[in-house]
Amino acid sequence: MPPVKHIPSPAPYASSGDFHRIFHEETDSLYRLSLMLTGDREKAEQCFVSGLEDSVKGSPVFKEWARSWARRAIIQNAVRAINPRPMGEDTHSTTFYSSSKTPATEQPEIAAVLELAPFERFVYVMSVLERYSDQECSILLDCARRDVVAARIRALQQMETRELLHA
Repeated sequence: MPPVKHIPSPAPYASSGDFHRIFHEETDSLYRLSLMLTGDREKAEQCFVSGLEDSVKGSPVFKEWARSWARRAIIQNAVRAINPRPMGEDTHSTTFYSSSKTPATEQPEIAAVLELAPFERFVYVMSVLERYSDQECSILLDCARRDVVAARIRALQQMETRELLHA
């Protein structure tokens, strides 16, 4: 009789309890992500809650992917809430965007991100801070990769200009 081989079981899927734990343990980080994307505390809270609901009720995901899946759910909800669109080819933003709902008491790093125009803010957060590829950004934002590249360049230039002004 041949020896019995142990076949490893597939990686376990994340449970709703796993997502609840992640959202509890990483409340600050996930809320900050939501705030930087939406630029508005109320919308950030809505995206946070919707992100949790989508993670719990969504398609099964491997347990080791649960944290990145939770962040992606926040990003997707923020995209739906704000619907950021790329600037036209002929438009070049050199001024800072400032939301009237942006709190003046934000940490300087967050305040700098909140001063970016919505599309540039999304691209900056997704591609620079969250390290999404240009392809992933273009898919999630429903735009061309060239729009993502151009927005990231504008965002980085504005962040550098802001840093020089406040130095």
